[in-house]
Amino acid sequence: MPARIRLARHGRKSRPYYYIVVADSRAPRDGKFIERIGSYNPVTNPASIDLDFDKALDWIQKGAQPSDTARAILKQKGVMYKNHLIKGVKKGALSEEEVDEKFQIWIEEKESKVDSVIKKLNEELRIDKKQRFDAESKVREAMAAELAKRNADLVAEAEAATAAAQVKKEKEEVVEEAAPKAVEPKVEAAPKVEEKKAEEPKAEAAPKVEEKKAEEPKTEAAPKVEEKKAEEPKAEAAPKTEEKATEKK
Repeated sequence: MPARIRLARHGRKSRPYYYIVVADSRAPRDGKFIERIGSYNPVTNPASIDLDFDKALDWIQKGAQPSDTARAILKQKGVMYKNHLIKGVKKGALSEEEVDEKFQIWIEEKESKVDSVIKKLNEELRIDKKQRFDAESKVREAMAAELAKRNADLVAEAEAATAAAQVKKEKEEVVEEAAPKAVEPKVEAAPKVEEKKAEEPKAEAAPKVEEKKAEEPKTEAAPKVEEKKAEEPKAEAAPKTEEKATEKK
């Protein structure tokens, strides 16, 4: 079985990278290999490829069969094109100078394409970064405007409260200035009320009530009730009934 150029996976989950290896076609994907000729990292944009060009060309000329992904990588790096030109030299269709010249032109074109792709990606990144920065700036400006408005409202409220307090203070001063004139007549009326209260003391009424109570004591009523009860005893009624009963007999 011929040797095969393929990729051997390494790295962690969702972050893979690959070794470009030459291995026996019967060996497992990540098993033993004959030689490592490069590496491939698809996570970067554009994907980064590190390839030993001479070793890869040598294995291709020996008859190693690349896998689909490995073939695409070798085409991108010019290994397959260089092998095609060398076959033309063997057939006599091209000279080595022409092969070198054609390959150099192809390399320059490929590099210009790659550079244009990289520039395009960088420009897109720059535009995206600028847009995000502008959006963040707008958000910051809106927040600053809202904060300034809130501070202005607070200052206005403080000024209004200060003005209201000043007006209230002025009113109180005016009231204090007018207060003595209104208070003077009330102060003169107070002694008259005290004199009336002094002329009519309530302490004299108390002895009259006590005299009336002393003149009519309730203890005298008790002997009269007892005398009436003594005059009409119920024990005398019993003989009368007995006499009436004997007369009827």
